[in-house]
Amino acid sequence: MTRPNAETTRPNAETTRPNAETTRPGAEMIVPEGWGFVETIDRRDFLKLTSTGVLVMFSVTPPKGAMRPVWNPAGIQRPSPDFNAFLHIGADGRVTCLVGKIEMGQGIMTSLPQLAADELNVPLSSVDLVMGDTDLCPFDMGTYGSLTTRTLGPVLRAAAAEARAVLVQMAAERLKVDASDLEVTDGVVSAKSDRSKRVSYGELTAGKRIERRFAGQAALEKVSEFTIVGKSAPRRDAIEKVTGKARYAGDIAPPEALHARILRAPAHGATLIKVDTSAAGKMPGVRVVRDGELVAVLHAHRDEAEKALRLIEATFTPSPSTLDNENIFAHLEQAAPEARAVASGGNVAEGEKSAAQVVEQKYLKGYVAHAPMETHSAVASVASDGKVTVWASTQTPFPLQTQVARALKLPVEKVRIITPYVGGGFGGKSASAQAIEAARLAVASGKPVRVIWDRGEEFFFDTFDPAAVITIRAGLDSSKRIVSWDYAVIGAGERGAAQFYDIPHHRTVVRGGWNANVNAMHPFGIGPWRAPGANANVFARESHIDMLAAKAGMDPVEFRLLNLKDARMKRVLQAVAQKFGWTPKTAPSRRGFGISCGVDAGTYVASIAEVKVDASTGAVQVVRVVCAQDMGVLVNPDGAKQQIEGCITMGLGYTLAEEVRFKNGVVLDKNFGTYTLPHFSWVPAIETVILDSPDIPAQGGGEPAIINMGAVVANAVFDAVGARVVQLPLTRARVKEAMARAG
Repeated sequence: MTRPNAETTRPNAETTRPNAETTRPGAEMIVPEGWGFVETIDRRDFLKLTSTGVLVMFSVTPPKGAMRPVWNPAGIQRPSPDFNAFLHIGADGRVTCLVGKIEMGQGIMTSLPQLAADELNVPLSSVDLVMGDTDLCPFDMGTYGSLTTRTLGPVLRAAAAEARAVLVQMAAERLKVDASDLEVTDGVVSAKSDRSKRVSYGELTAGKRIERRFAGQAALEKVSEFTIVGKSAPRRDAIEKVTGKARYAGDIAPPEALHARILRAPAHGATLIKVDTSAAGKMPGVRVVRDGELVAVLHAHRDEAEKALRLIEATFTPSPSTLDNENIFAHLEQAAPEARAVASGGNVAEGEKSAAQVVEQKYLKGYVAHAPMETHSAVASVASDGKVTVWASTQTPFPLQTQVARALKLPVEKVRIITPYVGGGFGGKSASAQAIEAARLAVASGKPVRVIWDRGEEFFFDTFDPAAVITIRAGLDSSKRIVSWDYAVIGAGERGAAQFYDIPHHRTVVRGGWNANVNAMHPFGIGPWRAPGANANVFARESHIDMLAAKAGMDPVEFRLLNLKDARMKRVLQAVAQKFGWTPKTAPSRRGFGISCGVDAGTYVASIAEVKVDASTGAVQVVRVVCAQDMGVLVNPDGAKQQIEGCITMGLGYTLAEEVRFKNGVVLDKNFGTYTLPHFSWVPAIETVILDSPDIPAQGGGEPAIINMGAVVANAVFDAVGARVVQLPLTRARVKEAMARAG
């Protein structure tokens, strides 16, 4: 079958957009240029639009673990055996894919069209994408966990393959030839025996609405046949983002919209007992809304709403919390639930009997904020028929739809969530309280309402990456092999906890995870943070492996290879060592080189870092990072490289500086004056190696490279100065303390 050209430029798509006259009055742009639809449209308008094309309805068996929708009278979405999605082929030949995922900088609005274009045999430039709209897109649990390419990718490919098969059948009927004699090039179906017999996808769908299923299983393209997948494509969002044209939820401003400023408690656990809004209500143009515990002031201008908020007199009970940065770890050890085994083999006690030496160490990590560039934002509007539309910066539009419907006591179909660009999520926008607040206030006031958290609210209401306590006890035998491994993690959960070394006697237990605040062990909200839990677990495991290598008197790379059987891990480890130019030496070699390995989202990753340590101040400068990944089939190589570079840069934050300060329920960090994110001057030279693995399905790319950063830098610090820092972040004070202990 002839393959399409991998075009990267996007022709004018005006003919594919709904006419502005058919959109709702006051409609705002919901998706940026290049997504196919630029204006907000109702479902009925979408159906009018699709009535002049072929709407291919398909049902495929989704990958194991994929979520599928079912509706029930309570409006709860839960897994079901069926999974439906839609591809629209327009009369002009343009293809519109509809997916429930969202774009928050990870680049899937570029890579998903690549998958569809390759299977359809159409130019990449002819594929548009509509994302994160609960009225138009198929159900999706959310965009997180590096799952899009792994789970939605196969479904979208299957949809495109079935669409191609249906169109070839239609062409065979129209051209009166056998389907086996047809091939598709750039969206044109032609007969191999007679090139004059040809018809385009657009001609096949002109003036018709056809619902058809392909009889049988449509064949997917082989990896060797890809011409678009596996080649770098420019990001579709790049120009709009660098020129400031990109629209986010906070940019949506329906006519007569009011800004909301909401009364907040001063500390977690504090309760409102008295409030006086009379002074605020006297301000011109101010509306005061109280809906249960929700107290807000609304005004057409945000600064006026802010003034009104300051006039509210409120009394809160003190927070009952007595926890702070220093005593939190002892509290976690006491409050954590019972241990749960997640991996085991052999008998740890028996393994220790054969050990020549046993090494035990406790590792700590504090709370880390998501700190996205865009704070949580939402705009809600209520139509004349009572339908509520919410534009929200959220990673989970469909679960949010259910949450809003419950909060307003509405049927789910009376709520629409639209997700424009999301300005960074990292797991923190899985919960979307701001959208529920906006919806409640819009219903109460009868006006569109904009809720845009300030930076203080963003810190206070963040669902932090949880603090963690990890204890490892491991034994080495006389041949320098690890014979026992006893691993216990509190707070971080099991992601990244299970080890992959060749250890005959091992046990991994978990007490509390990032996805549930069991026993109220954390004093505020916690939740997923880019590779949730894995950053803490990999820091502890790979620090301990390095410690064992030093005890064994071996080079840390050679020690890992000695204790590995996993061929994929050995391959990435050898690849990164070769790229870095590693020469074996026992740590501390005073070179400042560190190594770390891990597995996340199905991707194998190994990193080597070079650091310089200022012995007088304890300051750590990361000079160079080399990262190798085996992530299976590559969809967009340049996009994958960008994700690796982004992970490394973001990982410098939790490694060197990021740690939320709090006391007695009060989050002390309220802005970036005290909470330090990575600076441009911190960014090291970054080199990437992406291994060719065409026999492995595409794996996750948005998180794996970040998991090594804590360990690779800590190990490099040990190699540089001979001091082991066992608590993240590696602040100057902690580095100096470690150096003092090491003598």
